[in-house]
Amino acid sequence: MTKNWQQFNLSPSIQDSLEKLSYISPTEVQEQVIPALTKGRDLMAKAQTGSGKTAAYAIPLCDQIDWEENKPQALIITPTRELADQVRLDALAIGRFKRIKATALYGRQPFAKQKLELKQKTHIISGTPGRLLDHLEKGTFDPSKLKYVIIDEADELFNRGFVEQVESIMAFMPKERVTALFSATFSEEVESLAAKWLKSPERFEIASEHKVEDLIQHLYMKTDEKQKFELLKQVTMSENPDTCMIFCRTQDRTDELTERLDRAGYSCDKIHGGMVQEERFDVMNEFKRGDFRYLIATDIAARGIDVANVSLVVNYDLPLELPAYTHRSGRTGRAGKSGKVVSFVEAGREEERLASIIDYSNANLIEMDAVPPADIAAFWAKMDEQQERKTAAIEKVSEDILKIYVNGGKKKKLRAGDFVGTITAISGVDAEDIGIITIEPTCSFIEIHNGKGHKVIAALKETTIKGKKLKVYPAKK
Repeated sequence: MTKNWQQFNLSPSIQDSLEKLSYISPTEVQEQVIPALTKGRDLMAKAQTGSGKTAAYAIPLCDQIDWEENKPQALIITPTRELADQVRLDALAIGRFKRIKATALYGRQPFAKQKLELKQKTHIISGTPGRLLDHLEKGTFDPSKLKYVIIDEADELFNRGFVEQVESIMAFMPKERVTALFSATFSEEVESLAAKWLKSPERFEIASEHKVEDLIQHLYMKTDEKQKFELLKQVTMSENPDTCMIFCRTQDRTDELTERLDRAGYSCDKIHGGMVQEERFDVMNEFKRGDFRYLIATDIAARGIDVANVSLVVNYDLPLELPAYTHRSGRTGRAGKSGKVVSFVEAGREEERLASIIDYSNANLIEMDAVPPADIAAFWAKMDEQQERKTAAIEKVSEDILKIYVNGGKKKKLRAGDFVGTITAISGVDAEDIGIITIEPTCSFIEIHNGKGHKVIAALKETTIKGKKLKVYPAKK
């Protein structure tokens, strides 16, 4: 690890995770927040999305968690389901080698399934206000051992009308706790919330090295419906982005364009409101991992999603609502990186809407007369290399870790201790080689670290667990 991370005196397991995740050095918000949370101080931080704020609190939370404690020790309140799930994934990645268990609670997911998860060891919970409050009021979420409460995107919680639910949630929290509030702005409402629930907080205002509007180049091209698809191919081949988001106005248009790009050989997928929540999450997670390069979307993906390195946004259709242009554009130019937005404008019919967008957004839109020549060979070479390169990066994070499936769970009276005892009896396997254990009603999942997964599977196939002969094999996920 670099000297920069070592200054925080993080545990070796957390440092190992940061190294595997290629966290080279801390960002400004991380340099400020990590020591404060580690020392148990309340804080409020103003930082833009993409500044590394999620890791700023997730790193010290994972570091300070007492693994032996089964009840939740950290709660993160978020305004959206997407952010709640993103926080869960970040906590799992950062706490991987410490075997941190994180759970996300939000609506449109079965309450009973979440209740079952909460009965098992859970270190960190992220969630939206409504579902969090449901679990607290029904007694399925025990907050008695919480040491940290994080209010993330506080300004957006106000914008979405969640403040009363947040107030109700805070009333359930232990008096002895560390509370941190993150917000893009310190509005009067945010200041009022902080004054009520934070104790003499440290204040951090993270100045962006570059103004976001200075990082994004806004361009438009006049065209007509018949020429749009060919123009899109020209633009993408010329720009040849590592990651690109293409916005359409309707679900049907999104489906149609995705099919056409797929037939043309593009590495792509789609996301829109007609898809179930779990499917949308899967697509977004695959896009973040780099499993494909082009995401075709309606405005459902235009905000609340933090995807790094989106260098190109294409407005295949101009948005109907003016704020949507700003939200779409905000998918690029993140974390101090430059980006480009290209909008297709149907000559005559949409020029008035373009003028309204320019007036509303204060963006300097420049007309492109022609697309620069593309290096076609380089475009297809990158398309071919993309999957191999991204897959290698994913494997680096999870190397030497194998999740195994066992066809026995709670109904067979199996407990985590039964698996630990059986596995540590295998020659050459220690407790440190066992990761997160998840026990469901009819099956169980066990992470085996240090490249010993297949050895454990082979041994378990030849033995019994609590007197029962069970089927064991690598898990699909």
